[in-house]
Amino acid sequence: MNELRVALFTGNYNHIRDGVSLTLNRLVAYLERQNIPVLVFGPSIKNPPMEHSGELVVTPSIPMLVPGRTEYRIATHFPGWAKKRLEEFNPTLIHVATPDGLGSSALKWGKKHDVPVVASYHTHFLSYATYYAAFLMPVFLPAKWHMKSFYKKVQETYVPSQSMIDELEEIGLDSKMKIWARGIDLERFNPNKRDIEWRRLVGFKDDEIVVSFVSRLVWEKELRTYIKAVKNLQAKNPKVRALIVGDGPALEETKELLPVAHYTGFAKGEELARAYASSDIFLFPSHTETFGNVTLEAMASGLPCVVADAIGSKSLVQDGVNGFWAEPKNEADFTEKLNRIVENEELRSSMSKKSQEFAMEYQWDSINGGLVENYKSVIKNYSAS
Repeated sequence: MNELRVALFTGNYNHIRDGVSLTLNRLVAYLERQNIPVLVFGPSIKNPPMEHSGELVVTPSIPMLVPGRTEYRIATHFPGWAKKRLEEFNPTLIHVATPDGLGSSALKWGKKHDVPVVASYHTHFLSYATYYAAFLMPVFLPAKWHMKSFYKKVQETYVPSQSMIDELEEIGLDSKMKIWARGIDLERFNPNKRDIEWRRLVGFKDDEIVVSFVSRLVWEKELRTYIKAVKNLQAKNPKVRALIVGDGPALEETKELLPVAHYTGFAKGEELARAYASSDIFLFPSHTETFGNVTLEAMASGLPCVVADAIGSKSLVQDGVNGFWAEPKNEADFTEKLNRIVENEELRSSMSKKSQEFAMEYQWDSINGGLVENYKSVIKNYSAS
């Protein structure tokens, strides 16, 4: 029973290229490099936008019925043929990344077959009710009850940051929680990717201060706060410029609200690394993050970061050291904090160095290696109980 064989259940794996999918694919790739058998169960679509790691058993799903978010899917259940494949695989540990219909069924399967179940917390679903109130409020309380019930039944829950653990404990989540942070590819994301010719090509002058926003373009990332803060500064300092990297359902309206900006569209790899490093300040007002992968990428690229004083982001940014925290949704506070960095070149330089220094603490192999040790400990303790 002490051999590690991991069955991973997730609502996001290859049909959306987001932080959850990338994190789980990196984990699977790491497990395979360590010769640890792993099998993934989750939804997919025809011609998914990313190649996935490992073997994926595609399970039934439906589109999310929230306006502008239908590209996301909800895994509905765990059919008999998929259960048969799981039994053939004979896992010694089940890892559930999403407490949906599939994840709940995996938890039941684990209990029935006496296999320990752990979970990871990636998306703070309850915080989205603010943005999609008409659609989510009717299910808010049932969802909160379900989450409390679900995480209470697993052996351990892996959470990206201490601030997220504090938040979950505050809402009454009863689970043994441990930190599974996120990592960064320091060879890809670093200040050396700054490209002055690219800046000039897209219309930025050498002495202009470029404020970037990198994310999927959806309103719950607080795009409006970014837009208002940048426009507030531009009204008194014409050297402030906007760079928006990403695509999504809010793109066209964002262009209407902020027409004087450079929009790269979706970017990845070296193109993304160049965009980060070629800007000067990262402004990310989202307060729904469980960790903040884009903030870590910006830090590794040497950017001072202005982020929401909220879970996730503030676990990466030290207020006044490599950036500032601002009150969530408070455009005046974001404007003021951003202006401090814009007006002070010496501060901008010192914060840039600190960001890169802090980012070096987050390296994927050591982070995922720590998770594997947690896996092994769960199996050992479960067998002894």
